[in-house]
Amino acid sequence: MSPTLFIMQCLNGLQLGVLLFLMAAGLTLVFGIMNFVNLAHGSLYMIGAFIAATVYNTTGSFALAAIAIFPAMLVIGLIVEFVALKTLYDRDHLDQVLATFGLILFFNELARMIWGPSPYYMEVPDWLSGTVNLFGLAYPAYRFLIIVVGLAVALGCYLLIHRTRIGMLIRAGSTHRQMVGALGVNIVLLNSLLFGLGAILAGIAGLMAGPILSVQPGMGEPILILTMVVIVIGGIGSVRGAFLAALIVGVVDTVGRTALPTLLRSLMERSSADTAGPAIASMLIYLVMAAVLAVRPQGLFPVKHG
Repeated sequence: MSPTLFIMQCLNGLQLGVLLFLMAAGLTLVFGIMNFVNLAHGSLYMIGAFIAATVYNTTGSFALAAIAIFPAMLVIGLIVEFVALKTLYDRDHLDQVLATFGLILFFNELARMIWGPSPYYMEVPDWLSGTVNLFGLAYPAYRFLIIVVGLAVALGCYLLIHRTRIGMLIRAGSTHRQMVGALGVNIVLLNSLLFGLGAILAGIAGLMAGPILSVQPGMGEPILILTMVVIVIGGIGSVRGAFLAALIVGVVDTVGRTALPTLLRSLMERSSADTAGPAIASMLIYLVMAAVLAVRPQGLFPVKHG
């Protein structure tokens, strides 16, 4: 692999990593802090992509689509939490898995009813269709924007959790829920707002993925699997771990799919390498997850309490 191609694939891996972090951040907040298994998080990502594509195709403005995502996903998240999930917080994880799996089926059918079964496309805006100069390489401007947005969200999550009163209450409520409630904090409202924030982050991920992927029913399940891998590798409940693990998964997956077949050609016959390379590359992140679990079952960057 040439140095130029390697750098480009690393940048693509970074772009995939920050996109995964946008998903993992919301899921980590809900799963790690509220101890709630939300399999429907991928469906919120799908709905966010559909809403952004609809607004963009109607108005022709990517900025309006980005603005619309925030109130739309907040309202959807709060409605889903109030109607379907609020009574499940004190139930065991199996009940939560079954309920949120039902939500996946509901949202997929709802998307088919509203937008149809065919892919719904969202074009890259004209002002982002060019390239930017990175290390002497011409890199697509829109993919660079995804990286910038992901890093900005990571910084925002860090400041929210560790530098604000709301973040202090969130961290305290994750370990001492009854004590925080006894001090007069409305822990129910706090959890609802936290779920709404997770929905917004999923919607942002859908917004950013829309122009580079086809928006269609069921698009949330594949990225949900990758997001779960990120959370397991990083450590459940750790936003910092989710960020670093997302970068690891993105780079390993992207570079592995390009480099592994080439590497295998030097070790075996070309026909065998062309068959085995893509198959092994598709399993690479799961092999990384298995290796991490074997050495550190709590993840690479587990959350620290106290």
